[in-house]
Amino acid sequence: MRFSANLGFLWADLPLPDAIHAAAAAGFDAVECHWPYDTDPGAVRAALGETGLALLGLNTRRGDPAAGDFGLSALPGREAEAIEAIDEAIAYARAVGAGHVHVMAGNASGAAARASFEGALRHACRAAAPFGIAIVIEPLNAHDAPGYFLKNTAQAIEIIESIGAPNLNLMFDCYHVGRTEGAVEARLRALLPKVGHIQFAAVPDRGPPDHGAVDYPRLFQVIAGLGWDRPLGAEYRPGGDTMATLGWLAAARRI
Repeated sequence: MRFSANLGFLWADLPLPDAIHAAAAAGFDAVECHWPYDTDPGAVRAALGETGLALLGLNTRRGDPAAGDFGLSALPGREAEAIEAIDEAIAYARAVGAGHVHVMAGNASGAAARASFEGALRHACRAAAPFGIAIVIEPLNAHDAPGYFLKNTAQAIEIIESIGAPNLNLMFDCYHVGRTEGAVEARLRALLPKVGHIQFAAVPDRGPPDHGAVDYPRLFQVIAGLGWDRPLGAEYRPGGDTMATLGWLAAARRI
């Protein structure tokens, strides 16, 4: 199997270009990130070219984290900010060759929030389509992201199907699904046709995938058996030196 290092957590102490080089040296096949906007996209593209890695995806800005923002696209009254964040993310993705943009919903609930979110997603899908960029949405668990608009995979799939854009998919994070819904393998099997990217971390502590409630060696075998051939995103908290947590990687790459 192939794996992507999420540089929002792995090697997060390094400048983004240096983290890309570290991921390549560790044996990852690709990288992804959260919010790369403080880094010159030219420097990112250069690091990708030097290592031969692809940048799979990035997130739209959260807004003002100090004020509690964790995304903008489902916030009634902030539609203009949401569109600006989406356009910025698509432009950055184009500049570095990223394949998808994760549109962050934010902390909201109710019918007005859904209308705002769907409007933002329609814009995102239209704006990204000419460049071959996919849009993904991700439910987050209430332990880590209380109040987040997207709470579970059923809600996300309902929105994806309502919009009906061919470049809108689900980001299936095994950690979030495991914390909120359980039955990670069964849900992944059922939802795979709608999945644009898969991420993972130990449940419940979000550490490396060598312990916890999800049997990742088995799950990686299942994913390979389902025909998934894209890199899986390692989005876990290393809790220290990233290199010290990579004992799982060599065996998993042989699957």
